[in-house]
Amino acid sequence: MQHRRLGTSAIVVSDICMGTMTFGSQADEATSLRILDMSYDAGINFFDTAEGYPVPPDVKWVGRTEEIVGKWLKTKPRDAIILATKVSGPSHVWFKSPKRNGMTALDRHNIIKAVEESLQKLGTDYIDLYQTHWPDHDTPYEETMETLDELVRAGKVRILGCSNETSWGLMKSIEAAKTVGAARYQTIQNNFSLNNRRFEDELAQVCRKEGVSLIPYSPIGGGVLACKYSGGARPDGARFSKYLEMGGRQASMARRFVNDKSIESAERFAAIAREHGLDPVTFAVAWSKQHDFVASTIVGVTTEEQCAPIFAAADVVLSDEAMKAVNAVSREIMYPMG
Repeated sequence: MQHRRLGTSAIVVSDICMGTMTFGSQADEATSLRILDMSYDAGINFFDTAEGYPVPPDVKWVGRTEEIVGKWLKTKPRDAIILATKVSGPSHVWFKSPKRNGMTALDRHNIIKAVEESLQKLGTDYIDLYQTHWPDHDTPYEETMETLDELVRAGKVRILGCSNETSWGLMKSIEAAKTVGAARYQTIQNNFSLNNRRFEDELAQVCRKEGVSLIPYSPIGGGVLACKYSGGARPDGARFSKYLEMGGRQASMARRFVNDKSIESAERFAAIAREHGLDPVTFAVAWSKQHDFVASTIVGVTTEEQCAPIFAAADVVLSDEAMKAVNAVSREIMYPMG
């Protein structure tokens, strides 16, 4: 397992991060704890959760993921774990967080309430990386950054990050932090995969120039890059199989991931992977890690069996030939996720 620095901070993490968003819903507690142990034993020291997990968001289980992670955290040396969690923020399109009855502006009131509850559920006195889950372009960024800075100064949080943010929002937050003399975001957690390369259009340049690290999520395209939805398949228990049945926001999200273009490109990428002797999942994770603006790639599983091809990507470096083949597909099937 390789290690990289988060932004310009002192924190160094494994270049694979275990995400936990299905722990407590699709994955029960016992399974979740075993997956966490397997990840740790594989050399992963970086774990990502959120106050609004598990998904899909539901008041009946919201916060359960942090409780499971907190239970597991007690079994490990605290200093050996880099723990990330998030304050919800306005959900905009795909999700509406059940936290605080959906009142999740990134103002001082909500941020302070959120961090105190997360610390309690996680059973720790500090969070290594605290992130805004969705941006709030209406609350003044100065208020958000000043409040987050209070948490850093109080020792409750080590460094800050954002998620699902835009180029404008990331630059606005950096400038707001500079203006008020506050700690700034060191990371951004956005969707990035073989099927969704939009981050490279603008945000990659911001990361390079401003010293911010991407910690991408959904490197396997929600399972699409594993070809589990190919041929019209709707696997039992799979996240997007469920979302397509739910309708509304979740179905709209699922159709972004699972569509004719995304499935065709996934099959093309899988063929390239096999030509190079790799499982498509291993290939997709290795591709995500192989970018200078990426610090650690966030993966997610619901079963123990799904771990092996992900962990196999730890030491894989794709050849120039493989990268050129990927780029050729991306040029032919542009923006399969829209």
